[in-house]
Amino acid sequence: MAVRRRQRRGPGGGRALLGAVLLCVWWRAAAERVRYAIPEELRTGSLVGPLARDLGLSADELPARKMRLSEEKQYFSVNEENGNLYVNERLDREEMCGESATCSVSFEVVVHNPLNIFHVEVLIEDVNDNSPTFSKAALDLEIDEWTLPGARFPLEMAGDADTGSNSLLTYQLTGDSSFSLSMQEKPGGKKQPELVLERALDREKQNSFELVLTAVDGGDPARSGTVQVYINVTDANDNPPVFSKTIYEARVAENLPVGSLVLQVRATDADAGSNGRVSYSFGRVPDAFRALFTIDSESGEIRTAGPLDFEDKSKYIFGLEARDGGGLTSHCEVQIDITDENDNAPEITILSLSSPVPEDAPAGTVVALLKVRDRDSGENGQVSCELSGEAPLSVVASSGGSYKVVTASALDREQAAEQRVTVVARDRGRPALRSSRELVLEVSDVNDNAPVFEEAAYSAYVAENNAAGALVVRVQARDADAGANGRVSYWLAGGSAGAAGAAPPVSVEARSGALYAQRSLDYEQCREFWVAVRAQDGGAPARSSTATVRVFVLDRNDNAPRVLWPAAAAAPGEAVAGGAAPPFEVVPRSAEAGYVVAKVVAVDADAGRNAWLSYELVQASEPALFRVGLHSGEVRTARAVSERDAAKQRVVAVVKDHGQPALSVTATLHVVLAESLQEALPELSERAAGGEAAAAELQFYLVLALALLSALLVLSVALLVLARLRRAGPPAVLRCLGAQRFSVAGAAFPADFCEGTLPYSYNLCVAAPARAVPEGAWPPPPVPVLSAEELLGGDSCEKPGLSSELVAGEPPANADAPQVCKASALSLFKAFLKVVPFALIISSSISLQSLPVF
Repeated sequence: MAVRRRQRRGPGGGRALLGAVLLCVWWRAAAERVRYAIPEELRTGSLVGPLARDLGLSADELPARKMRLSEEKQYFSVNEENGNLYVNERLDREEMCGESATCSVSFEVVVHNPLNIFHVEVLIEDVNDNSPTFSKAALDLEIDEWTLPGARFPLEMAGDADTGSNSLLTYQLTGDSSFSLSMQEKPGGKKQPELVLERALDREKQNSFELVLTAVDGGDPARSGTVQVYINVTDANDNPPVFSKTIYEARVAENLPVGSLVLQVRATDADAGSNGRVSYSFGRVPDAFRALFTIDSESGEIRTAGPLDFEDKSKYIFGLEARDGGGLTSHCEVQIDITDENDNAPEITILSLSSPVPEDAPAGTVVALLKVRDRDSGENGQVSCELSGEAPLSVVASSGGSYKVVTASALDREQAAEQRVTVVARDRGRPALRSSRELVLEVSDVNDNAPVFEEAAYSAYVAENNAAGALVVRVQARDADAGANGRVSYWLAGGSAGAAGAAPPVSVEARSGALYAQRSLDYEQCREFWVAVRAQDGGAPARSSTATVRVFVLDRNDNAPRVLWPAAAAAPGEAVAGGAAPPFEVVPRSAEAGYVVAKVVAVDADAGRNAWLSYELVQASEPALFRVGLHSGEVRTARAVSERDAAKQRVVAVVKDHGQPALSVTATLHVVLAESLQEALPELSERAAGGEAAAAELQFYLVLALALLSALLVLSVALLVLARLRRAGPPAVLRCLGAQRFSVAGAAFPADFCEGTLPYSYNLCVAAPARAVPEGAWPPPPVPVLSAEELLGGDSCEKPGLSSELVAGEPPANADAPQVCKASALSLFKAFLKVVPFALIISSSISLQSLPVF
């Protein structure tokens, strides 16, 4: 039969393919739906239709749109280059849809960029590719020889798997004229062939007949099937079995247990004995029916032999045959309707999932396409879909049982790097069945967060004299983004340090945010500074933030006190700067206890406790004679000066700060006990002569230079006076050089002299007490008036010259009775000889007092 079928299809194969192409049509039934109609049995690769063009897609955009099909069975395929839809495998309508009047295949087409889904339905049209068939290769009939002409004997109906006109059958009988064929109309439009006896039979003349029954369908070209009919002529069985109903109907639920009773048929035979004994069997039924139902040949009970599934087939129609012992048969039809039970949960298929999705995707962005299907029918197959879980997603119903999962609000990767949501589908059956499918949607990062410092302002404390490269402070900024968007780098972005082009004292490591000292810091130069540190992520565009770091430099006791007065003496083996002797103080012999000898003035460049100074007396020629104030530094007499005390006293005081460890410096004060400076001059000269050998030569040249300057000064004055005397009259120089009272004014410091961290202001004075000088004594040398800078400063120290302005206490030149000094040149020269030696002594004394010792 199969070979014959191929031979009969061969000549029309080309015409069928041409007809398939010509019959391929398409039309739009609704939005997002495309329909085609093709005949069955097209060869693989046959064109179905221009799918891309019908969907409005051009060939140029096909690679980017990535069009693909979503169907359970891959009946069709789409060409990625031209977008045409082709047959992918053999389409057998009878296998796909059975006896259904219509047959179609529905599937979805998913396109991307943007994501969308289209529904395609392909109608499979029937082709007359199935010939009528009989369930048996031969039909055996037994007819009694006494049967009267006109008797009718039902024959088995042929079956055709095709539909429509291709399944309409007509029958033809060939073989012997003793029999003819008659058609009996059945419910549903089917025709039952019946064998009609035309004339009486005579078993003795002919005991058997062979006939051929041919069934022809209505296709073009028509197909046919044949069965051999063997008739055996027997004796006296003239009553065939008779069913109680022509059509038996039953309604059973699916999933009925195997062996359950479906229905029972019953046929009776009026004959007696073996001719009246009826047995039941299936008529022309497919093997699939025999696998689902069984019939008891004695009782006629039809029971289930396998599970019934409404989704596979909802109705079964087959024929039964009743045969008596004499060979007479009768036929009936059985219709079994399968009722649906809610035994199928909804099926969720993920057609497409767009993951990851950027966190800045707008609300309504489609992230997934779902297909939800329930194989049940009616309310059992009606499905509702929802999302469970706290996620900014929602589900929107689409056409054809499809659903779109869209974003309901803005996504934030920093709150949730992935969104997990469960899609729950429920049907409306009782009880309702549900199924779920988890969707995991990754959220890709967008640079929407700037780095955030742990603190808006940082404070760091660094002790001065730190090593270069020491860690100052570590700043930390965190970026909630991921990857390069969250990778933070640091750099300096300004501040109070490093102004005017100078390099900042700190640097920042780009990756760790650690600030390191670029150089050693000095509290005395810079006590605090601030820098701005900027943190920037690696996003595009980048985001940044700034924090302020304030660095406080802590003081260390790295500066020893510095003595401003008296000037520090040279170290052993070193010459005093300028060749001058250390400064001295003159204390009268009549000084009582508490007499202020001098004040030791010192400063410390440090701060706080490191700059608190205290004074102690560590050495003195007469320890009981002097004391020093602990905090004031004033050197006073501890008792009254006596005649037994040596004229020269040396007092050494130590100035100590309060640092840890403490630093100190010594100040040496030379004191001369004398009632007047004139009385102290021999001591000063002796002290100068007994100076250190290393400064002797330098001191000699200094004295010589001062003497020459003094000589030039006196000579200039003498010439000036001589010039005036020539105009005024005879000179009287000797009277001008007469003995006068001579008072010495002490040197005064400017008020409130402050430097460094002195706790309070000092007023410094170096003064020689004014004493009366005998009338005839040589006038004492004048004491120069020096500024504080000249006494305390070590860098610039000028030598005051001897002039009339240095002498204090002289009567003014314009007194009530102005004197006119007249002298001869000889007298002027003698006066010059007297003044020069004395000027030399005074100059040396001045140099010893005014020059500091380094």
